[in-house]
Amino acid sequence: MPLPLLTLVQQQEHAPSGPLTVEPGLMIWTVIVFVALLLILRKFAWPSILGAVEARERALEEQLAEAERNRREAAELLAQHQKLLAEGRAQAQTLLAEARTSAEKERALSMEKARQEQEELLERARRDIGAERDRAVVELRREAVDLSLAAATKLIGERLNSENDRRIVQEYLSSLGTEN
Repeated sequence: MPLPLLTLVQQQEHAPSGPLTVEPGLMIWTVIVFVALLLILRKFAWPSILGAVEARERALEEQLAEAERNRREAAELLAQHQKLLAEGRAQAQTLLAEARTSAEKERALSMEKARQEQEELLERARRDIGAERDRAVVELRREAVDLSLAAATKLIGERLNSENDRRIVQEYLSSLGTEN
């Protein structure tokens, strides 16, 4: 037996070697080592690797699910924010419209009140002017009566001072005022 092994070794030394040369012994040992390594890895390393991969897969799925939840929540919050913003704008527009209406009403009331006060002042001024005119007329008549009596006294030579004489002169002056 040693001889065939020696011949094998000699043949291998003399045989051309290269990447494309097929060596059956090396091939068998490679397959045996590969199968042994595969069995060892399958028994010891494969469960750990699969566990890590599955844990990573679960973690990624959870992260994706949480990201989806966060996206939905963000979309809902955005919709709520936009709704609140629209409601705020609508309320602001309503308040502005009410303020304008209120200001217009207040201005109209102020204008009406000012117009009424102006008319009251004018009416009071007219009454005051009329009263003053009436007093002036009465005063002028009184003075006219006194002047007439004074002139008549000088003409007649005696003093006319009785109430009857005053009444006659006042009636005469009143008739003069109504004729015009």
